[in-house]
Amino acid sequence: MPLNESFLQELKYKTDIEDIVSTYVSLRKRGNTSVGLCPFHNEKTPSFTVYNDTQSFYCFGCGAGGDAIGFIKKIENLDYIDAVKLLAERAGMQMPQDGFDDSISKKRRRILQINREAAKFFHSYLMSPQGKTGYDYFINRGLTPKTIVKFGLGYAPDSWDSLLKHLKSLGYGIGEMVDAGVVKVGRNNNYYDTFKNRVMTPIIDVRGNVIAFGGRVLDDSKPKYVNTSDTLVYKKTNELFALNFAKDSGKDSLILCEGYMDVISMHQAGFNNAVAGCGTALTSEQVRLINRYAKEVILAYDADEAGQKAVHKAMELFKSTDVKIRVPRFTGGKDPDEIIKKLGRDKFKGMLEGASNDTEFSLLEIREKYDLETTQGKIDFVRDALKIIATLQPVEQDLYLTRISSELSIEKSSLKLQLQSLIKNNHRRESKNHFKTIVNDYTRNVTREAYDTGVPHKQTKAENRLLTLLMVYPDCSKLLNDFDSNMLSDGFVKKAYSAILNRINDGLELNLMSFGDTFTDNEYSRLARLINNDCESNDSKAEFNDCLKIIEEEYNKKNSSSPSNMSEDEFRNLFSHLNK
Repeated sequence: MPLNESFLQELKYKTDIEDIVSTYVSLRKRGNTSVGLCPFHNEKTPSFTVYNDTQSFYCFGCGAGGDAIGFIKKIENLDYIDAVKLLAERAGMQMPQDGFDDSISKKRRRILQINREAAKFFHSYLMSPQGKTGYDYFINRGLTPKTIVKFGLGYAPDSWDSLLKHLKSLGYGIGEMVDAGVVKVGRNNNYYDTFKNRVMTPIIDVRGNVIAFGGRVLDDSKPKYVNTSDTLVYKKTNELFALNFAKDSGKDSLILCEGYMDVISMHQAGFNNAVAGCGTALTSEQVRLINRYAKEVILAYDADEAGQKAVHKAMELFKSTDVKIRVPRFTGGKDPDEIIKKLGRDKFKGMLEGASNDTEFSLLEIREKYDLETTQGKIDFVRDALKIIATLQPVEQDLYLTRISSELSIEKSSLKLQLQSLIKNNHRRESKNHFKTIVNDYTRNVTREAYDTGVPHKQTKAENRLLTLLMVYPDCSKLLNDFDSNMLSDGFVKKAYSAILNRINDGLELNLMSFGDTFTDNEYSRLARLINNDCESNDSKAEFNDCLKIIEEEYNKKNSSSPSNMSEDEFRNLFSHLNK
């Protein structure tokens, strides 16, 4: 059963999509709409639009769209009910106690409960005499008992089923344990603990839920690390370790590290805004998450070659955000954990404070590639340096040109001419590529259904327009008369047509939120695109009749070759030819 109508309507009136979206995306007013960089894919030019009049959003780049519930579902990785709960809590509303199918939410809650019990089990075992091996490991790594407790660190026993038996004694089913990722299914359909003889780090989300675990061996056995696979409550590409602490640090910056131990050591040393990815390279989803919590990020990656490659990848990912990048140059150790232990907190703090911005870091790397005592070295350096400077704001460009001119004894006017030529070429190429991308994406989104089903574009266009007019001008439904919805060729259009018509016939309000969980995320995206794409009409009823006419004509064309649509004389003539 869906959520009751009155609750959804009250939630709609108390929820403003621009307020919701603006907590995650920097929006800029453009008439009755607001635009910004899409939080669901990387882009340099804003194609993400929020429509206040329809309380919806749509991205012309990736095709994401929907209402406030759909936005929260996607950006917070929640199911429908949990997204509604979050919005209701924000609006100061109580969720109804009945009237909806909460099976997925119940499953999520059970997984979170299992994870919490597993975390307690691992931590208790670590603090017991049997867990001394794991406890000594953490102490030898320089962690204090207070830090061990703060992060809920634990130890998984050297047993195949200790956790399984413990959770079973608490009333949890084996299937639920498998869903949570703490128990695995063997080749012979036997069940065993995912984590065995490992020190354990729980991963906790910003709401305080234990959503996953990372386990590390204490010897040289393989695999060295085992992490929870993706579950209903956890997607590793979307999460950041220790963000639950860092978000409350009072700072507007985050220190991004590679490993859990780096983060834990930094928090212990007082750098309580440190975070790390969850066993993967930095992802665009994590970058967008950082963008919500910080104005600046310090890339405290390892000093080795792999770490420096990761720095460059991160810098590229952050280009699509407003986050400022700073990169420290580490000496005296391979990673933050080792540097803090060897040189102390103050030395490490000095390295962080001396971190270069991303431009300075890149220019320094280029400088180290070339011999600036030679003419060719200067030419090569200027060529590569201007590529970076071309991406900056005019004031920044001027400052860097002045510096390079002074350091290399090159006329600033010459550098400026070369820079302007480069920028002009870049703009021409980017404008062409962006326009081409937007047109291709939009065309693909609009006509994909036609190509997939072989339905003529004319009919697809008419069916889409029919839905738009029904949503925006419900009175058009009076023109349907004996219209047969079986003439609609698109399955989604049939589904949406039926849902819209039912609400019109019941005298209910039409808006995306009112449909509840009737549609999938992709279907909501398509609806959002339709109702926001040239939705106004000078003569809605005439246009609606035209759509009906086109749909009927195309339907009849498609079915005209069928013997059942032939006249008796035509059928006899065909039959006589077949028998000659």
